[in-house]
Amino acid sequence: MLTITELTAGYGPITALRGVTLTAEQGRITAVLGANGAGKTTLLRTISGLHRSTSGSVTLDGSTVTRVPAEKMPALGMSHVPEGRGVITELTVEENLRLGGLARGRVKADDLTRIYSLFPPLDERRHVAAATLSGGERQMLVIGRALMARPTLLLLDEPSLGLAPRIVTQIFELLKGLVDNEGLTVLLVEQNARSALSVADHGIVLNLGQVVADDSAATLAADDQLRHAYLGF
Repeated sequence: MLTITELTAGYGPITALRGVTLTAEQGRITAVLGANGAGKTTLLRTISGLHRSTSGSVTLDGSTVTRVPAEKMPALGMSHVPEGRGVITELTVEENLRLGGLARGRVKADDLTRIYSLFPPLDERRHVAAATLSGGERQMLVIGRALMARPTLLLLDEPSLGLAPRIVTQIFELLKGLVDNEGLTVLLVEQNARSALSVADHGIVLNLGQVVADDSAATLAADDQLRHAYLGF
């Protein structure tokens, strides 16, 4: 599904990613873990075309997409949900969702129905301005907007940040359901390593832009030395 090979990227003189190599297998959740400054967000931004790599390659479904502009990625099956729950506050919930479907052309009623079935709170508030939503509802909206493009690969950056544990559990359970039932592939960046490993199939640990661990989620969660050194639990 997604293969990253020797990916290097930075900001001016600062190197944020140093030869990162990883694979996100189809129909699985791969968690990317590490402390602040490890390079997690830069990794997702570079994969999705929001940031330009200096070397290395990104391959999606066998096609090289290293230099593909970010705006063309949804049409290739990749959707990216950046950190920060960025909604267009002046638009309604449904208008925000419709924007997410534009990559596939005309938005179909079935697409909206599917998102409302996944996120019932959005259905109840479909005609209200996104500015009125709670933090949890906004997170549902940005994920729903990304899913409107019917991606095969979903990149998620810190979806649990600032949310109540109950909402985090709901969102992670939803992701697991999409992976198990629809074959969605998820690359999940999380600082909450315990929660991420509880739902992920595989895990990658970054430290200072380099991969320091690459193993099953269960193996990483059971490695006391690794957890204490890099994951904070």
